[in-house]
Amino acid sequence: MVSGLLPQPVPFQIFQTESSSILSPVAGFLGDAGFTHSLTPARNCTFGCTYCYVPTMRVRAGLRSGDWQHWGQWTTIKRNAAQLLRRELRSHQVIYCSPLTDPYQPAETEACLMPHLLEAVAANPPRVFVIQTRGPLIVRDIDLLRVLAARTTLRVSFSITTDADSVRRIFEPGCASICERWQTVAALQSAGIQTSVAIAPILPCDPAAIIGRAAALTGGPIVADPFHVRAVKRSGATTRDAAIAICGRHGWDEWLDPLFQRSILDRMAALANENGRKFGHGPAGFGLLASAGNTH
Repeated sequence: MVSGLLPQPVPFQIFQTESSSILSPVAGFLGDAGFTHSLTPARNCTFGCTYCYVPTMRVRAGLRSGDWQHWGQWTTIKRNAAQLLRRELRSHQVIYCSPLTDPYQPAETEACLMPHLLEAVAANPPRVFVIQTRGPLIVRDIDLLRVLAARTTLRVSFSITTDADSVRRIFEPGCASICERWQTVAALQSAGIQTSVAIAPILPCDPAAIIGRAAALTGGPIVADPFHVRAVKRSGATTRDAAIAICGRHGWDEWLDPLFQRSILDRMAALANENGRKFGHGPAGFGLLASAGNTH
């Protein structure tokens, strides 16, 4: 139950709630990738990306009707998340943070929940801890990330979906520029944090440009995933209608075509191999992030 509203000078609302648990056992995509648990610190995401699959999952993603009907307009922070995490962490766990919201979404600037979560993880480290984000705000927590990286296998999988900021502005106007995101990747890698680039979903791009830069700036595997379309993914989460409509308006329908998607993935894999880098897509790709130890 929503029980409070934090003041904020931004065009979205930040609510707070208490949760009964914070780590969820995983199956399906993440389970196949080798993760044991997911950590979702909030419900709904203020990035509001047009393609995000989470609203299509509705109640299966723990959402309420207002969440998926007004995606991106508010988020609900689980204010007792750190307290719960301290109780639920175990050394064997392989944790993905987060499949249902970006842990460094714009609302995190004021909610400031992640530092407390990172402190909890460092105090009782799991086997592997992976942070999936597209938020440059993560550099705020570099000192905490360094501490955690000294105690367990920590990876940051940073989402860079295209090499063209003009494309980014159309599909994900609430996100930082591509330039700022590359700068964030470089800062994380320079700080000694195992960093990967996740090209997920693959927006219209120059595969050679994005793979080449990912290989130059990071030390971890490169992971990719095309738009989720019903021709391939018969059930479950799928790309939102808003992104499909954008592809139609801008002449990008081929990026929704399974055969074209396969050709892009094959090209990216070849380019990564030429750069001496591991590359994967789907559960096997994300499995590169879940494995313990070095994945260079």
